Amino acid sequence: MIEQLALDGGPRAVEEKLPTFLESAGRSFGVEEEGLVLEALRNGCLSRNGGTMVLRFEQEFAQALGVPHAVACSSGTASIHLAVAALNLEPGDEVIVPPITDIGTVLPVLWQNAVPVFADVDPRTMCLDPADVAGRISGRTRAVIAVHLAGQPCDMDALVKICKERSLVLIEDCSQSYWAEHEGRLAGTIGDMACFSLQQSKHMTCGEGGILVTPREDYARRARLFTDKAWPRETKSLGSCRFLFLAQNYRMSELAGAVALAQLAKVRDTVARRRASAERLTALLAEVPGVMPPHVPSATLHSYWLYMLRVNEAEAGVTARRFGEALIAEGVPAWVEYIIDPLYLSPIFAESQTYGASGYPLLQFGRQNYQRGLCPNAEAALKSTIAIWWNENYTEAHVHQISDAIRKVGSHFSLAGAKP
Repeated sequence: MIEQLALDGGPRAVEEKLPTFLESAGRSFGVEEEGLVLEALRNGCLSRNGGTMVLRFEQEFAQALGVPHAVACSSGTASIHLAVAALNLEPGDEVIVPPITDIGTVLPVLWQNAVPVFADVDPRTMCLDPADVAGRISGRTRAVIAVHLAGQPCDMDALVKICKERSLVLIEDCSQSYWAEHEGRLAGTIGDMACFSLQQSKHMTCGEGGILVTPREDYARRARLFTDKAWPRETKSLGSCRFLFLAQNYRMSELAGAVALAQLAKVRDTVARRRASAERLTALLAEVPGVMPPHVPSATLHSYWLYMLRVNEAEAGVTARRFGEALIAEGVPAWVEYIIDPLYLSPIFAESQTYGASGYPLLQFGRQNYQRGLCPNAEAALKSTIAIWWNENYTEAHVHQISDAIRKVGSHFSLAGAKP
């Protein structure tokens, strides 16, 4: 018997509202955050220049990761901008990036008048394909940004090898991958620099914020200056300022630093809980027709910012879009295709919508045609993907209800022989 979908008026498989990152039920805020925020207020200085919370957060974050330097800033996008700016690129230099990521990974490349070069992804993990990266390198390539998508680390051994052989800087975008691991090493401790987001939805959050880590003092110094208008405050004298290069104001506030500091003590537990519940779902989804849980290579530990479900249309008897719409109706917190198209199809790139009518630097230095077919694996992967929001506060019952919903939808379309 074919069970009626909620989409068609049947009962929902998920019987209760699941916790989300937009409310206290889906976050780990508590007396620790309250205490440090009150301490910052009572100190009287809410700017990092004169405060203590941001400095403490930087020091403790660096210590937690086992790296020498950490620079806090105002967002995850800002942290990527710090990394790109630390390289002091020339106009027209190239940075290799993935086409499946938040746009904040790529915008800083343009802001530094460099050119993003998109490389295709591994169709199983949707992370950068090292072989394709190697094929996109030119004489103008200066860096690679490796995004650990949804909590899944990239093939870092291969990317490190390529970057070392070609004298390229490897930047890790760890915005979605706190305490993920590759070969026993934490994401963010493998490349030359790494960037983290503290936005509301991330494993740890202060609402909006970011932090960069690096083993190199020269990158750390330039990144720190870039957060503060390139003003070396330690050398200023009364009534005089010198600004060393073109930079931004990306300072983190003391209130954000206080919340981030408290969150740091909780992030390992947050990731462990997400990992345990996500792995439980994967076990429950065995043998669902046409449904593939996240591919997690044996050398890695996923941190599950998202649970990326893949749908094989031929086996499932339905498109991923229709499958996803049915899951949403069943009460699963999901959305279809993660991003609608690879980033290179956005007007920024496809129509060179950058600085006025100039199209700079894409029209002057770009060598890729930003059109469909540029990264076929990425295009196919997006069309088959359903992203499920994951949360550290999901209970065993929540996981079973999500599993029941996926099984119900999969069984319905498989039995019905439904077409898109």
